[in-house]
Amino acid sequence: MTHNTVSSTARLLGAGLRALLVLTLLCGVLYPLAVTGVAQALFNDKANGSEIKDASGRVVGSSLIGQRYDLPLKDGQESPAPDLKWFQPRPSNGLGTNSVNTQYSLILSGATNRSGDNEELIRWVKDAKAAVVKDNSTPAYTVKPADVPADAVTSSGSGLDPDISPAYAKLQVHRVAERNGLGVQEVEALVADHTTGRLLGFLGEPRVNVLELNTALRSLTRG
Repeated sequence: MTHNTVSSTARLLGAGLRALLVLTLLCGVLYPLAVTGVAQALFNDKANGSEIKDASGRVVGSSLIGQRYDLPLKDGQESPAPDLKWFQPRPSNGLGTNSVNTQYSLILSGATNRSGDNEELIRWVKDAKAAVVKDNSTPAYTVKPADVPADAVTSSGSGLDPDISPAYAKLQVHRVAERNGLGVQEVEALVADHTTGRLLGFLGEPRVNVLELNTALRSLTRG
């Protein structure tokens, strides 16, 4: 190998190393820092996962992912019973138990998507509707099967929907009021305060974020 060949190879290696260092600095350090800085400055809430905090400032979850509100699993139970002092979310095939309303263990996501004449889906819906009627009826308020909205008996495509319809929230008001020793009008006002309308007045559907609502309910019951 001649001296010129060695020199040329050294120059190429040196140029390649300099390019690597420059690109690493630009793409691996400066660009991520710039994007992170812009996100934190302009979209702080979304950049941090759309966190929801309770009255003490503790993060209790994300407004983008649903949580369940179940009682501790008892011996012999295949699945935990719902804790009926809280507003309940949509049915989900992907949410594990949590400690009241602070966290949950994500196992998998899934939905009740089946064809309309699927026998398993029909059984699921009938069983879920009967449970909703039973759980939400109180001595002063009787839920009728016709009052049960679709989102109370079917899960979303991901099985992790954080929102319910205002109709499902309203259906739960009497039960939540009774279980927490609150007035019905007081709980209705809480639901109204946490109901989000259609985007720009015509996009999407009105919705209630269950975690936000239950976090406010917790603050209310603790006075």
